[in-house]
Amino acid sequence: MSGPAAPRLGGLRAGVLLSVAALGLSSVAVQLSLLRELLGAFSGNELVLGICLGNWFALTAAGAWLGEAAARHRRPVPVFVAGQFAAALIPLAQVAAVRGLRDVVFLRGEAVGLAGTWLGSLGLLAPFCIVAGALLTLGCRILAADGGPAGIGPVYCADAAGSVAGGALFVFVLVPHFDHFALLCTPAFFNLAAGALLAWRIRSRALLAAGGALACALALGVSLVDADALTTALQHRGERVAYRANSPYGRLIVCDSSGLLTFYENGIPVAATQNTTQVEEAVHYAMCQRPGARRVLLVGGGVAGDAREILRYPSVAQVTYVELDPAIIAAGRLLVAGNLDDRRILLVAADGRRLVRESPGRFDVVIVDLPDPSTSQLNRFYTAGFFSEARAALGPDGVLGFGLGHYENFAGPELSRLLSCARRTLQGAFAHVVMIPGGRVFFLASDGPLEPDVLRLIEASPVRPRLVNRNYLGATLSPDRLADIGRAASRPAALNTDLNPVLYYYELRRWLSQFGGASAALGIVLALALAAYLAALGPVPRVIFAAGFAASGLEIVLLLGFQMIYGSVYRQVGLVVTVFMAGLAAGAWAAGRAAPRVPAVRALAVLGLAIAALAAAVPPILHASQAVDASPGGPLIGQALILLATLVLAVMVGAQFPLAGAAGGPVAAPARLFSADLAGAALGALLVASLLVPLAGVPAVCLLIAVLNAACAGLALGVRPCTP
Repeated sequence: MSGPAAPRLGGLRAGVLLSVAALGLSSVAVQLSLLRELLGAFSGNELVLGICLGNWFALTAAGAWLGEAAARHRRPVPVFVAGQFAAALIPLAQVAAVRGLRDVVFLRGEAVGLAGTWLGSLGLLAPFCIVAGALLTLGCRILAADGGPAGIGPVYCADAAGSVAGGALFVFVLVPHFDHFALLCTPAFFNLAAGALLAWRIRSRALLAAGGALACALALGVSLVDADALTTALQHRGERVAYRANSPYGRLIVCDSSGLLTFYENGIPVAATQNTTQVEEAVHYAMCQRPGARRVLLVGGGVAGDAREILRYPSVAQVTYVELDPAIIAAGRLLVAGNLDDRRILLVAADGRRLVRESPGRFDVVIVDLPDPSTSQLNRFYTAGFFSEARAALGPDGVLGFGLGHYENFAGPELSRLLSCARRTLQGAFAHVVMIPGGRVFFLASDGPLEPDVLRLIEASPVRPRLVNRNYLGATLSPDRLADIGRAASRPAALNTDLNPVLYYYELRRWLSQFGGASAALGIVLALALAAYLAALGPVPRVIFAAGFAASGLEIVLLLGFQMIYGSVYRQVGLVVTVFMAGLAAGAWAAGRAAPRVPAVRALAVLGLAIAALAAAVPPILHASQAVDASPGGPLIGQALILLATLVLAVMVGAQFPLAGAAGGPVAAPARLFSADLAGAALGALLVASLLVPLAGVPAVCLLIAVLNAACAGLALGVRPCTP
């Protein structure tokens, strides 16, 4: 654009950047909302999360490539506005599709494997991701009227700035108060308004009228239709939805099936009522060891009836029932008040592990009634660190009890790995460990004496369970069952720690074993596709790919470290994400201003080496944060260390993108760079949380990220400019 068009470009430039910022705001809110929905549809573990995040970034990368075709349109700005209108409304349809199509495409109640999860999430995420990726490239082309890459830095910076606002708005304002449909209306109106402003700028009455009509229709639909209630009922056909809530920890649904209430958090059943046997096993195996206990800590299980069952012991003065999500407690008070309304039950909405850590010598019995460690969040309650903290929280001769797995009459290889790992880890913290083969395999641990003959103890205790009686225990404690779990738990096993969560990995392997070899075939296909993609990249995009991998991979590691040390304190975790996005914006802005004055390729490579150094330093940073946690002011110092590492990483990653654009290159540079960045982020998201951390541990993952970035930076050092 030259001559008379130049003044108009100034106003158009501001409108495009505002639209890109609105798109960034929308992308964060849409991503977090759809990931929650997909977790609910596909089992809710980190492997599913990694697949969905990987698909998100890969599809956005594909959209960035497709944006090149739209950029060649003779009127690219109207195409951009139409795309932004589409990006405003597509997410609402996607949420409805996730809820309505899951049981149409797959059998109701069927466990969906990796291939099904990959294909299902690919199809569900594609509409928004492809449009969003295409708009990023199209925005670059509109700003860089001469066809060069000058628009990359400003667009990247505007997108990151919008993401900062979107992340803060989602975590601190929208999630605590709105369901996903109402929540997504906020970014939808932002996008419609930004698109309409751009339409007004180019004097397109048709697009301006279309934007206004869409906004009016959306407002009318929100006021007249409760889309969340309708689609939730569709999602849970055959059951009555008794309660639904959106909290910072996930989407909670409580379903009533003939009086049986099941509590689902992100698709995982976390509690169920009227399961007397499960409640009695969770409570009495531990309580019969110390029938005179006065202070009991219950982590999970309160809404199912565990707290009420504990209070049948006359000596108990108080049950401290801790639940991470306050929405579960609120639902329990409303739906099963009889399980929680005793004045001796202290309800605490907090991270159970942190409460244990801060309660030295406080309890006589600690009972953990949580699902198996199918996520890193749940794995925190089965690690050597937690067991040591639980030992400190117990008084003299106190007892820790929990269940693991689902046991019939034979422990196969997957369950054997779980049991042997759990027992070895427990034995590192407690002098005595006992295993009881019930519906789950229950572990009891104490420094005081433990009696394996729980039948004798239960019959001698002041409380008699209704179903876990002589007949039941005579069958479950048969010599062959006891010998079988003893055999299973005696095999060699690794220690389950916070930074090396092998129990979580064993649980993932058990889950994957349901689906045969389809998962391995999918992994081979993806690995070959990745190898071909990397081979086709030039040196500069390869550095951007490595930075994208580091950005998503190290952000996940830092979030896991934050969670490990400080619990799921959602506002602080939200702060980690917001700080990261702010760092990206600051780095992109600073590098965009400096790019014309520095040797871009060399600066890009130096930043790659700096990212490698930071990746290698992350494990010591986490250890330092953990070491200072118990000292006065330690939690604030430790959190500041993690936030500082997050900020520095983000600034360096954000700075690389404008420098790569300044290196010059072919017409397709914006698409190639956006695609390389998003492809790296896709791989980092897919591998780090779901496979590499549980398989190799945090230190090894950080070393891998360091080596990848150092190698790509080293290869780029010898490259002349204008060869991305």
